[in-house]
Amino acid sequence: MKRKVPADNVKLKRAYEPPAADDGTRILIDRLWPRGISKERAAIDQWMKDVSPSTELRKWFGHDPARWDEFRRRYAKEVRQNTDLLDQLRSLARQGPITLVYSAHDDKHNDAVELKHLILGD
Repeated sequence: MKRKVPADNVKLKRAYEPPAADDGTRILIDRLWPRGISKERAAIDQWMKDVSPSTELRKWFGHDPARWDEFRRRYAKEVRQNTDLLDQLRSLARQGPITLVYSAHDDKHNDAVELKHLILGD
């Protein structure tokens, strides 16, 4: 059985916030590069586009909190169809801290929040 991922090892941060020394591996999880952010300023270690919600799901959700529960269900289904990426994220988080970097303005209703739950096995 694989070791559980320590909750403290998975952090969330908007792409517009400055990188910090304790971020660990910074992973951009958006399909699109954040507007107005240079690669140097973003300090991204990996860009995992394929773990982001499909274009159809992202457009359907539209960051509408009323659709949050259904978005979470649909997004979890999409992520579980690509278990290699989820396993890779869990492996990185077992080795040390990772920060899931995202662009959304809403820090409670976005794909990074749900992805963290999936990584932790919640």
